Amino acid sequence: MARRPAKPSRSHGGQGQVRIIAGQWRSRRFPVPEGPGLRPTPDRVRETLFNWLAPYVEGARVLDLFAGSGALYLEALSRGAAEALALDSNPAAIAALRQTLQLLGCRHGQLHQGDALGYLASQPARPFDLAFLDPPFHQNLLLPACQLLEQRGWLAPRAWIYCESESAPSSLGLPGNWRLHREKQAGQVHYSLWQRGSAADAADQ
Repeated sequence: MARRPAKPSRSHGGQGQVRIIAGQWRSRRFPVPEGPGLRPTPDRVRETLFNWLAPYVEGARVLDLFAGSGALYLEALSRGAAEALALDSNPAAIAALRQTLQLLGCRHGQLHQGDALGYLASQPARPFDLAFLDPPFHQNLLLPACQLLEQRGWLAPRAWIYCESESAPSSLGLPGNWRLHREKQAGQVHYSLWQRGSAADAADQ
């Protein structure tokens, strides 16, 4: 008897694709290019995150520094973000996202192909309400990115910052005026949500 082919993995909405969970593009699926270190945020993690962020996404200005598949970026746009900027160093990832935005007719999503740290350090800063940081692991990218966001003025006064990391949030050494709001772990991945406060908040800790 011939063996039936294995079912594709659905850890992020199906092999080679990402599914938008809610909003105007709910249940739409889009292709994800192959690439080293590409880890689309699983459906259940995204659902948890956006439940945490439910009151804050609509009308928000969103920055996705290591967009990869664009799962978080597209989810935020689907749920009513006013504008969103996604960065990634992988040309194939940005090309796929550009095609997806065109297919959706979305005109308030911006894309930039290049190094996220270099962009933060060199471009004129504008404050974002919500930032996603899901960098490739074991490349020492998360802490420098967080420091640049804080020091260069990329965050609104009470911005929310979402991080995925290979280490527990308490060990990351993120800016002292960021308050940990929620944290969870899925397998080997720690994910956490922070809210930016003032310098006075950091002094009070």
